Amino acid sequence: MKDVVYISGHKNPDTDSICSAISYAEFKNRTGDVQAIPIRLGELSRETQFILKYFDVPVPELIETVKSQIIDLNIDKVAPISPEISLKMAWSIMKENNVKSLPVTDDGDKLIGLASLSNITSCYMDIWDNNIITKSHTTLDNILDTLAGKLIYSADDNPKLKGKIVVAAMTPDNAKEIIEEGDIVICGDRKDSQKLILQKKASLMIVTGEHPVDEEIIKEAAKVKCSIITTPYDTFTVTRLIPQSVPISYVMTHDNLISFRTDDFVDDVRNVMLQTRFRSYPVVDEHNKVVGRISRYHLISQNKKKVILVDHNERSQSVNGLEDADIIEILDHHRIADIQTGKPIYFRNEPVGCTATIVGSIFFEHGLRPSKKIAGLLCAAIISDTLLFKSPTSTNTDKMIVKRLANIANIDVEAFAKEMFKEGTSLKGRSLEDIFNTDFKTFALEQLKVGVAQVNTMDIEGFEPMREGMLKLMEEKSQKENYDLLILMLTDIIKGGSEMLTAGERKDLVSKAFNIQLTNNSVYVPGVLSRKKQVIPPLNSAIKN
Repeated sequence: MKDVVYISGHKNPDTDSICSAISYAEFKNRTGDVQAIPIRLGELSRETQFILKYFDVPVPELIETVKSQIIDLNIDKVAPISPEISLKMAWSIMKENNVKSLPVTDDGDKLIGLASLSNITSCYMDIWDNNIITKSHTTLDNILDTLAGKLIYSADDNPKLKGKIVVAAMTPDNAKEIIEEGDIVICGDRKDSQKLILQKKASLMIVTGEHPVDEEIIKEAAKVKCSIITTPYDTFTVTRLIPQSVPISYVMTHDNLISFRTDDFVDDVRNVMLQTRFRSYPVVDEHNKVVGRISRYHLISQNKKKVILVDHNERSQSVNGLEDADIIEILDHHRIADIQTGKPIYFRNEPVGCTATIVGSIFFEHGLRPSKKIAGLLCAAIISDTLLFKSPTSTNTDKMIVKRLANIANIDVEAFAKEMFKEGTSLKGRSLEDIFNTDFKTFALEQLKVGVAQVNTMDIEGFEPMREGMLKLMEEKSQKENYDLLILMLTDIIKGGSEMLTAGERKDLVSKAFNIQLTNNSVYVPGVLSRKKQVIPPLNSAIKN
């Protein structure tokens, strides 16, 4: 079985984050002995939605955390049992599989109870109830199976057994005072006793010792609707075994069941186990169908999720629960940040304009051509991140890789870029929260918490009616989430500059970083297009100074 590896971009994913994750998953699936799954950590921007639709690529699964879950563990597989099977059969299955309990499921394999050895033994330790067959709705089939019996006559397909259990070991005169209509009577080969049993209209006659039953008795049994079975066991053995024919549903635990779902987190499961003392617990899927069982042993040998990070290497930007995961690779084009690993990994960080450039290079370095769809995704991501090479982060490597990818994807770069930017940068009809969170990242700069959002647009003027509302939203966010500084970059793709809206206690850092004065908490900075290369470094220097 191949190891599952999740490939994740950053929170509030941009086009590069999503396209690089999808594309690198294709590379890993073609070259490695793994099952690579691209994931996303948030909603897609309009631009990214347009790109995936354009190249007919499905949206990656939304994952909220990579904390260890039951689905990551090698739990025991177990075949559940039916509620109708006998105690004897359940006992045999437990003994054969060396287990102390078994999940009980309905016809749809959904969990309805738990059968344990303690359930079964309690039937024998409690005071014996000779009405147990009636109370438990035991079937004739269960009795036949338990007693290794042979059916001589059945009153109907599913005869109702409604009386008490009686052993006809005395003379007929004494027995007639005990036997009542509907009883289940255990007897030997005495014909006079058998006739009395039928006269009393018993519901079932059990003939021990595998003695033959006279035809006259069988005919009489048909008249009074009394089923007849024979068994090779003696009377003592039959009386000892017959309680084992009771269906497991009669003794199973069905209230306050403790079970776990495959998507439950290991930490939560551990806490529940600390408060209970069961040997094992059933595990069900999202449809409440049993998939296995888990014990404390499985928590000791837990498997961590394997994760590859693309387009970031900063913990605050990464998927929740990363501390519980096993990071095996990082591909990025940003500064080296604060993610640490417990062992050496493959870490590729290059000063290029886009992570997709690195992914494309990896394909070509291995002598592989990405598929037409993936080539299109990589091309679109590079165009987006470099603003069609207008951004100062763009390099000759980006241009070279785009040229090769465009040939494979069969697209006109200029025409596609124009269509993509037009579709992705319109602010019309979008909420303030949607605009701000389109491409938002959190940075730890020295001791300060800084957040920078960037929106590429071809219509700065269309933002004017939203300005005051956006500044208010940013101030509220900075106070509520303890940001020292929040910046929204409205990047004008046509003019090649960005207007910066600011909020927080340290708005002065923007003035210091760019040697420019804020007016109404905003300023236009010509030539600034890159958050990574033109905003974060000068802010970091301003903080240090």
